[in-house]
Amino acid sequence: MKLAYYLDKGGIIMYILAFLSIIGITILIWKFFMLLKTKKNIEKVSKNIINKNQEKNDRIIIELIKEDVSLLIINLEKGMETVKTISTVAPLLGLLGTVIGILDSFEKIASKGMEASYFASGISLALITTIGGLIVAIPNTIGYNYLIKIIDIIEIKINKNTIELINENKK
Repeated sequence: MKLAYYLDKGGIIMYILAFLSIIGITILIWKFFMLLKTKKNIEKVSKNIINKNQEKNDRIIIELIKEDVSLLIINLEKGMETVKTISTVAPLLGLLGTVIGILDSFEKIASKGMEASYFASGISLALITTIGGLIVAIPNTIGYNYLIKIIDIIEIKINKNTIELINENKK
């Protein structure tokens, strides 16, 4: 069976899930390469932060450096809230599709009598959307958690590297 079959069979919920999947995976790929580049240039980033604040007194320098690191981390985290939202909403949309499918089955049974094909088509919709929701949520959740961990590591390394560079400049 092909993806188009499942999208069509799952209805509007599946099209929404496919759209969310494309958005989430695109953001994850973009952020992965952005974080990889930042991770490779931690020393350069630390030097830029220090050079930007070099002419201030020691107390102010430390506060400004903390602020600059925080702003850098905020920029690195941009888009990640979208991925987190997608990973949270996708299973709920799958569940919504499940409820719609089961409701459709019961409505057909109530209006046309008990026939297995009515019940089967509604259950099919229910299962397809549930699976779709999980298929979208799982990689987005894994990707989100992985990239947030990388951002945390980058923050720690930049802070450590910046402090080391400040101490070297004082000697």
